[in-house]
Amino acid sequence: MKITYLGIIICLLFISCKPDGVKKSKEDRLKVDKVLLSPKEKAELKKELANLSLKPTKKVSEVNLSNGIKVKYFIRGEGNTLKDGEVAQINYEVLLDDNTFVDGNKLLKKDWLPFLVGYGMQTPGWDIAFRTLKVGDFVEIYLPSEMARGKSYVKGLIPPNSNNRVRVKIVGKIKPTKEIDGTKTWLLEENKGEKNLASEESAIKFHYMVGTASNPRYDISYKRKDPFVFRFSDFGIVKGLKKSLINAKRSDKMWVLIPPSEAYGEKGLMDLVKSNEHLFYDIFIMDVR
Repeated sequence: MKITYLGIIICLLFISCKPDGVKKSKEDRLKVDKVLLSPKEKAELKKELANLSLKPTKKVSEVNLSNGIKVKYFIRGEGNTLKDGEVAQINYEVLLDDNTFVDGNKLLKKDWLPFLVGYGMQTPGWDIAFRTLKVGDFVEIYLPSEMARGKSYVKGLIPPNSNNRVRVKIVGKIKPTKEIDGTKTWLLEENKGEKNLASEESAIKFHYMVGTASNPRYDISYKRKDPFVFRFSDFGIVKGLKKSLINAKRSDKMWVLIPPSEAYGEKGLMDLVKSNEHLFYDIFIMDVR
């Protein structure tokens, strides 16, 4: 069953390179040739980008997209545009037309949060706009109400039919922690003190949200307050899911993107998963035994 969310924060549940001797603004330093920087300097520059104020600067360009969406650029990044299935690090805030703040990573006191492009983690306009963005971009995205929450509302905070303005910096991209037979796993939060790793002999208990690009969050264990438990020897479990959970630990949080060949393939799954669709899981491990 699908549900709507205030923002990426609820969907997540929990959850940088000064060139020596160069005195430039942080914005200018974003244009430095990163090939000349050490890994430490790159990390420092990425952190600075995340911490830059989201207050708009002078507009450098503006692009009109489909469905009334507009993207106003304050800083232009470089490289390739984001693609479906990539995880971006974003520093963002969502405002209404009257400048009411309704969402943002600062609510969790985080410099940035991850965002998976193309899988309906936010309202429809997000994925459309993000497919045009690059690492380093600082933009304001105008989303007409039908590309935001539409007739849905949050009592006392977001009226129905509200336009949104999303100010966002694309801080970077996060590579998968591991990839097995096309199944990509991002370990977003790790319980480093836990020594008990899931193996093919284990039983594992976890909460999850699962969906596809066309049907985001079609099943949500949190809503039912009923975590899923299975043994790796159980029949009928999605192959890619099993492979992603090997070596998982209690309290780990992970995202898993599973290709059709490791999921439901050409047959799909009833009216939930179309033929040859990827599956996206948002998982929190509760126990391994």
